Amino acid sequence: MVLDEFEAFATSLPPNGALMGLDLGTKTIGVALSDVLRGVATPLETVKRKKFGVDAARLLEIAQNRNATGILLGLPRNMDGSEGPRCQSTRAFARNLSQLTELPIGFWDERLSTVAAERALLESDTSRKRRAELIDNVAASYILQGALDRMRHMGGPA
Repeated sequence: MVLDEFEAFATSLPPNGALMGLDLGTKTIGVALSDVLRGVATPLETVKRKKFGVDAARLLEIAQNRNATGILLGLPRNMDGSEGPRCQSTRAFARNLSQLTELPIGFWDERLSTVAAERALLESDTSRKRRAELIDNVAASYILQGALDRMRHMGGPA
């Protein structure tokens, strides 16, 4: 079930349980996971994109192994808030994924998440090669952490 509004996504979740955050790129998918109390998002892995079926199978395997209760996709809006082709692609991915799982799927505005992830990796003196390996799952953790923080402020299940 794809829920366009973040509040609808947040209220559809059980009170506790890990959430999976995704940063969908054209070549890779960054994956992050929260703890069961939904306090902290942690970068998990970067999935190299192949075909949708292969990518979806890997993501759902991670979700199942980590007992995820929901999936949150970063929505790459333009800086003015409008949605372009990348948002359409992300929404299509979510629709297709929803046909393979009962987990609620939601979106979080990911503007500047990659910039923040890059800055954090630079500040931790990470080499250029290592930054390229880590950037997507670190960006996914920024996306997920933003959503977790919002849920906590909503007074809802976070």
